Amino acid sequence: MRTKLLLSTALATLIPLVINTTAQANVVETERHKVELTTIADGLEFPWGMAFLPDGTLLVTERGGNLRHVTLNGDISAPIAGVPKVFAQGQGGLLDLVLDPDFATNQLVYMSYSEPAPQGQEGSSTAVARAKFDGKQLTNVEVIFSAAPKWASNFHFGSRLVFSADGEYLFITLGDRGNRRDDAQALNTHIGKVIRIHKDGRVPADNPFVNQAGALKEIWSWGHRNVQGAALHPVTGELWTNEHGPKGGDEINITRAGNNYGWPIATFGVNYNDTIISPLTAAPRTEQPHYYWVPSIAISNMLFYSGSAFPAWQGDLLVTALKGSVVARLDLDGERVMHEERLFGELNARLRDIEQGPDGYLYLITDDRNGKLIQVKPAK
Repeated sequence: MRTKLLLSTALATLIPLVINTTAQANVVETERHKVELTTIADGLEFPWGMAFLPDGTLLVTERGGNLRHVTLNGDISAPIAGVPKVFAQGQGGLLDLVLDPDFATNQLVYMSYSEPAPQGQEGSSTAVARAKFDGKQLTNVEVIFSAAPKWASNFHFGSRLVFSADGEYLFITLGDRGNRRDDAQALNTHIGKVIRIHKDGRVPADNPFVNQAGALKEIWSWGHRNVQGAALHPVTGELWTNEHGPKGGDEINITRAGNNYGWPIATFGVNYNDTIISPLTAAPRTEQPHYYWVPSIAISNMLFYSGSAFPAWQGDLLVTALKGSVVARLDLDGERVMHEERLFGELNARLRDIEQGPDGYLYLITDDRNGKLIQVKPAK
């Protein structure tokens, strides 16, 4: 659970506000809690990621390349200056963001995005930049990771950003770029991998392939299709990821150093035209998914709930879904999934991201041209 910190004077000044909406509430019964769903803001254009600032306001990315400052009163700022140039085609654009664990002192934010190839060259790849946010704009923008190779595809960029429990390492989730899926099984490319770096971009000395000839040293795990969700287990501190499958085969994985998660040599899914990707659902020297969905619900981000607002959900894994238009609540006993409940289908919306606020409430953003920020709190 994030700790609420005092807001610096610099952050206290909002960028000029351009949108204000009236909150609309809906009460919903779930298996364990009665909750109130309130639309805090709308007018966000295909929002993708969000992060709470110390004062309880948010930074929200829009896939087209804009970064917005949003208040819980429903105010949305004009685009924040300083965002890197993005390749905003297909699934590409400005994607996830996360605050530095020492944000209160250094004001650094980290953004993942699809980075276009240099002028005169073709393709794009997922990159991560960090910058200082002074409450008005981004400055000192520095690219700390750029996936190789650049490739001419509009699909499967990943990508979520998660800091390790000690704040020393940054995990970056990637995708197989759609038409390069066999490269997920090759260690000389970043395609289809999870990456682990220091927060300044350096490669950790204990990464699993640092001493392996021909392998890229940033790689943490491999054999992934399109990892769009990631979170740390609140007890073990291990990285859990979710993998957007093909037609069938969305996965939850406990993503450990050096492990191969099997894509595309083993999968529970098929191609979108129903042809076979692989006859195998398990293969030697690869990991089985910890949990999977057939048919797919098109999972996106996820979190382990740790707040006090919903005590019966503490420790549960909450997973947003696009096609499924739900939040899948996985009831956990330790690491074991005991039960799944599907929440908030009443919203009838593609749910792109989920975050826990400093208030212990849940916040969702919808994947739409008129995207919404939705608050989930206990019903009165």
